[in-house]
Amino acid sequence: MINFAKLFKRNGSSKFRPKVPEGQRFYVIGDIHGRCDLLDELILAIEEDDAQLGQAETTIIFLGDLVDRGPESARVIETARQWGKRRKVRYLAGNHEEMFLQSFDDKEMLRHFLKHGGRETVLSYGIKKKRYNELSLKELQQELHELVPKKHRKFLGAMEDIILAGDYAFAHAGINPKRAIDDQQQSDLRWIRDRFLKHREPLTHVVVHGHTIFEDVEHTPYRIGIDTGAFRTGVLTALVLEGDQRRIIRASETDGTITTQHAEFR
Repeated sequence: MINFAKLFKRNGSSKFRPKVPEGQRFYVIGDIHGRCDLLDELILAIEEDDAQLGQAETTIIFLGDLVDRGPESARVIETARQWGKRRKVRYLAGNHEEMFLQSFDDKEMLRHFLKHGGRETVLSYGIKKKRYNELSLKELQQELHELVPKKHRKFLGAMEDIILAGDYAFAHAGINPKRAIDDQQQSDLRWIRDRFLKHREPLTHVVVHGHTIFEDVEHTPYRIGIDTGAFRTGVLTALVLEGDQRRIIRASETDGTITTQHAEFR
């Protein structure tokens, strides 16, 4: 395993450039949060980009938090699920997927879920606002079992917690820097924030994560944050990795019009 402590200098500069395995290409998509309009355009841009490049083993990675806050969580789930039937796609579970799944059986978690964007997810499955407002928490929980297709619950329940590829690790929230990469706890991978974000010492892998919103891609020698707040900012970001090269593809909404942009990223 690479000893990053020797490779990185104290000022963060390094002659070492992290790589994904030779012959592989990765498109890593940040937190979508119900913005299927942005995802639709990003998928088109990724497919076009991949088709224009040379042959490679291409993998799409969703970093989690497909649901909540935005208006189309149900359609995001179905779109992501269907894409995985056409090509190699891997899905990481975020804290919002965790809350959603636990809400089917835990009434207090349902209450918490609804306060943190879950209301929009429930409404995205077609229940009318008037009926939603009339239901008690217990009644709504019962209704969820009818509203949400079993195939969606199965899809969310099968999501992964961490993916490793070459010198990179992919996790929704980040990792616990005090634990080995193969000894991470699920709760940290889905929920960690300050202990990971404030960590300034070398890690064994460059961690690509979402969970925490940044105005632009946030990167240090040891981590890359690509949650650009799609539900709030109208910007959904994908990181492209091939060899030691890194690029960005964005889908952005301005005045109701969605465009995509490509940019180099170092």
